[in-house]
Amino acid sequence: MPDCVFCDIASRKRPAEILFENDDAICILDINPIHYGHSLVIPKRHCRDFLDVPSGTLGGVMEAARTVARALVQSLNLEGYNIFTNNGAIAGQSVFHFHLHITPRYKNDNITFVLTLKQYHNGEMAEYAHRIRKNLGTPD
Repeated sequence: MPDCVFCDIASRKRPAEILFENDDAICILDINPIHYGHSLVIPKRHCRDFLDVPSGTLGGVMEAARTVARALVQSLNLEGYNIFTNNGAIAGQSVFHFHLHITPRYKNDNITFVLTLKQYHNGEMAEYAHRIRKNLGTPD
């Protein structure tokens, strides 16, 4: 993919601090980390977002994520970490090549995910489940 920074990193056209790679993914340190050690797991093949990742590639991406997460926990003596991805501009995706973030977490690190949780009312949960199952092809 032309002008894709992650494709350039995967093909070694741009420098990066490469931590790990397998046949499907390359793992690098994020150049703008939330915390030091914040890592990115990137499919070697260009995939715009999570839904674009081929099934045969997804397992390798997840194995790479687990390998790097384990190394982060051991190397940085972490009690916790987040793994997340942003898909689509509305969700905060800024590089349109799928990638997972693995970021270390520390006590009192002032990182919060501010959520306003909702509750289903009057059969709404069953209606949402029906709509989703319909697209999954599973029976009600």
